[in-house]
Amino acid sequence: MICLRISKIAAVGCALLLCTACGGGYQTRVLDSPSNASLKPHQKPYTVNGQLYTPLASHEGFVQQGLASWYGRKFHGRKTSNGEIYNMYAMTAAHKTLPLGTSVRVHNLANGRQLVVRVNDRGPFIQGRIIDLSYTAADKLGVVGPGTAPVKIEALGFQEQDADGRIVYRSTSSDQVESYAVQVASFSSDANAQRLAAELRSRFGAASVCRSLINGNNYFRVRVGKYASLDAAESAKLSFEGHGFSNCFVVAME
Repeated sequence: MICLRISKIAAVGCALLLCTACGGGYQTRVLDSPSNASLKPHQKPYTVNGQLYTPLASHEGFVQQGLASWYGRKFHGRKTSNGEIYNMYAMTAAHKTLPLGTSVRVHNLANGRQLVVRVNDRGPFIQGRIIDLSYTAADKLGVVGPGTAPVKIEALGFQEQDADGRIVYRSTSSDQVESYAVQVASFSSDANAQRLAAELRSRFGAASVCRSLINGNNYFRVRVGKYASLDAAESAKLSFEGHGFSNCFVVAME
């Protein structure tokens, strides 16, 4: 798979990708231009061994049929194209053009099995193959043994949980919404969550408690701040980590 590690080459207006995870000697480039300067590297057009690929701006209506393959231990622990660490046991996949973060339902046309994976990597770059599954996803679909299988894939959107803990899909990724917060803790007790939220509110000006129902159990998540950009929220997260909240993370406000 391709890890988008970039070194700028101003003379040709592009970025050379030093691919450590793809194997097989792929030569990759991300194509920079003034019109796409605001995009993240994985959202820009790129080439692999001279072949041009243009990532889609939207997943909506995307359906595709072809061969699925899988990748496993050789890439386990390496960075994926969106900067995450590849986990062969997670339900993820690689696709050449779908927006990274998109959840996709994969139907194995050979045995009728289906499941949902999240695209966090680029590939596969072999003719006829349309998606590379993580080991666990491939195992559940019955792809590990034969190595490939005919599949139909349908893009669902960006997966989230609603206030009741149900899985829902939004049409845009969470880094495109207008407001963010930092989740610093989760409790099974509303009283404990409200107590921490009140303390944080007095220290940082904004804090709230979000209730979620998961497998029949209530969880009360304490979220701090209201930030207009993802970068601002990520900076605040580092600050909260310095205050002792080691497991905090950024969330999109609903």
